[in-house]
Amino acid sequence: MKQVNILAGGPPEFYPDQLFKLKGEWIGVDRGNLRLLGADITPQLAVGDFDSMTATELNQLKKKVSRVLQVNPIKDETDTELALKQANTLLHADKIDLYGMTGGRLDHFLSNLLMFLKPDFKEVAPKVRLIDRQNIILFLLPGVHHLVNIGDYKYLSFVSLGNVTELTLPDEKYRLHKQTDLYPTAYVSNEFLNSTATVSFVSGMVAVIYSRD
Repeated sequence: MKQVNILAGGPPEFYPDQLFKLKGEWIGVDRGNLRLLGADITPQLAVGDFDSMTATELNQLKKKVSRVLQVNPIKDETDTELALKQANTLLHADKIDLYGMTGGRLDHFLSNLLMFLKPDFKEVAPKVRLIDRQNIILFLLPGVHHLVNIGDYKYLSFVSLGNVTELTLPDEKYRLHKQTDLYPTAYVSNEFLNSTATVSFVSGMVAVIYSRD
């Protein structure tokens, strides 16, 4: 099971504890590369237009990282989308965790959340988690899923991303039965009752958010 971690340039105060001690290979996105190098981690790949770096910083990066994918700032895909594609196709990741994607600019966060609705990223979505100091976000495709209770994450929320049919939460604190939403809808602050919780739906995509105060 190959683990790939991707670090973008979001505010460090939103990083989870022990971020730089995690196992797996790393991809740095734009300024996230400098934070990896500052923690003595050399990314397998550096991706971005690097518009947030000075020329000196970029030259130092290119000396230390063997694979650098530098793209024009005027492009159709975001730096994160490019990094995610490389994690999937170049590094052949089985699991992909994204860090530095939340906090700071809301437009960047929404872009990172909604990109999984694009056809190019729908298949990779089940491999991905967005993680910060307080939250873990998963992306589910249709079917039956069993979520594991992670001790200190009290709250469990479900967000239908667009048209979702027959969303069912049979064994959570607040239950739902075959709910169909034609537009994005958030069912927030649910909770586990047991060590696992079940969620099922027939079509669409659902984001699951584990949260703690």
